[in-house]
Amino acid sequence: MKMKKQTLNNLDIDIYSEVLENGLRVFVVPKCDVNNIYATFSTDYGSIQNEFEVNGEMIKVPDGVAHFLEHKVFEQKDGIDPFTFYSKTGSDCNANTSNYKTTYLFVGQEKLEENLNYLLDFVGEPYFTDENVEKEKGIIEQEIKMYQDDQEISSVEKITYNAFVNHPIKIPIIGTIDSINSITKDDLYNCYNTFYNPKNMFVVVTGNVKPEEVINIIKENQKKKTFKEITKIKLKEYDEPDDVSLKEEILYHNVTIPKLLIGYKFNIENIDIDERTLNNFVAIFSDLKFGSTSEFTERMKQEGIITKDIEFCTIKTDKHLLLILIGETEEQEKLLKFIDEEFKKINISEKEFNRKKKTAISSCIYMTDSIYSLNSFIMNSLIVDKKINYEIYQHYKNLSYDKFINFLNNLNFDNKTILYVNKK
Repeated sequence: MKMKKQTLNNLDIDIYSEVLENGLRVFVVPKCDVNNIYATFSTDYGSIQNEFEVNGEMIKVPDGVAHFLEHKVFEQKDGIDPFTFYSKTGSDCNANTSNYKTTYLFVGQEKLEENLNYLLDFVGEPYFTDENVEKEKGIIEQEIKMYQDDQEISSVEKITYNAFVNHPIKIPIIGTIDSINSITKDDLYNCYNTFYNPKNMFVVVTGNVKPEEVINIIKENQKKKTFKEITKIKLKEYDEPDDVSLKEEILYHNVTIPKLLIGYKFNIENIDIDERTLNNFVAIFSDLKFGSTSEFTERMKQEGIITKDIEFCTIKTDKHLLLILIGETEEQEKLLKFIDEEFKKINISEKEFNRKKKTAISSCIYMTDSIYSLNSFIMNSLIVDKKINYEIYQHYKNLSYDKFINFLNNLNFDNKTILYVNKK
């Protein structure tokens, strides 16, 4: 397929793309008004994909393999550390694993060809041995203990675990000490050979580059490589009930002021809106109800119920959405009562909705000034939407108040789990 040029409508951003012969997807956004180059190399593979069928074979691996793989990919047979390599070119590199993808990246101003080739090469040439796998287990075990000592991370992980029954999203991305200690070299190679295949991967380059040059560098690099042929990967489907796994728990931690976490679990399987609109509606609703400028937050502060703004985040599967609210309070039961009462009032006006809608449109416009935001937008689009929404500006403009209210009226706030985080 030849290189295509498409424009984010109303935003004056051109995205160049091409699918190479081996299936690797490449996306380039040139920005001549910046100095940096930001390149990401991602696989459509994250922590929840631990049971799958490929080429007729069913494979199950321990929790935490995706994150373990991210660590081990950095270990090269020649002993050269990618961090050392990039520091010598005046660049930075890193990687991250989420529930749904793993990304390797570099950012720098010069030596595009050298940096890009190295990114493709080190991710494309794994080196796993029994010895280096065993050594890594100790490193990741210390990382797990560090997260367990972090009150904010461990609290969100605990309430997520309590909300879900069967879905692997309940397990921390990093895995558990027991699960990572059971990982073998064969587990890593099974997952690597399945998911680190060009047909399941994509490269996004944003910054001061020429699209033709970027795509030609990647083409030449990939011509020299051979990959195992795979058929379509079939992921295991999970029978996840609407009810939460555990309704209530107390967690004792090193906190100065106690916290209250509430996880509301919604079934979204039959909600007739696209995923991006759903995410927008949840964000608008949460911000209007509990954001820093909301009437509720202001009232809770004035009455001395909370000590700082309520935080919120969402975790999503194919059939359920978990909305987590986090409040710092000495009055846990009072805050719980007030929040439950607030959810019963769908009293958001069209004026308030349109105000948040304008904020979302502004964020969409500001995104075009940042090579990092543009890169992230493309990556997330490919994971969430499986394609790039070139009408993203119009999407925000078309958000409907009537559909928003209808969406809220169809949510069931009865399925919830509560976590009290108290002082040790």
